[in-house]
Amino acid sequence: MDKSPVRILLADDDIDDCDFFSQALQELPFSSELQIVHNGEELLKTLKGLTEHLAMLFLDLNLPRRNGIECMEEIKRIPALTDLPVVIFSTSFELKVINQLYEKGARYYARKPATFTELKQVIFNVTRLTLETSEPKTSRHQFVLNS
Repeated sequence: MDKSPVRILLADDDIDDCDFFSQALQELPFSSELQIVHNGEELLKTLKGLTEHLAMLFLDLNLPRRNGIECMEEIKRIPALTDLPVVIFSTSFELKVINQLYEKGARYYARKPATFTELKQVIFNVTRLTLETSEPKTSRHQFVLNS
């Protein structure tokens, strides 16, 4: 991976999940900058105000003040954000919702893992795949990632 920090935005309202994500990211073998928002309105305001390149967004589905699906729809309507890699990062695993998010342009769908070790692996895999791929859309069979 490149030596410059990987800029990641995490949208999640669960403080514990945010802390674990931050700790896991710090233990990975690359430099990163993490910004965290806790609701959909804050996410959209942050994205509209971006001044630096963002490598990816990890988006929880169950956000207050606009859920993940609503945020995904809005993000893909903003021309400057259409190519932003959005990784759905959720505990839910409903096939109908997964298919809907794929159609709306999410890059990957990753289930929040149960252990810290699995969390590090998921973040590492998603980051590696996103940075190594220049394709704006993932094929359907590669969309859902396992830890």
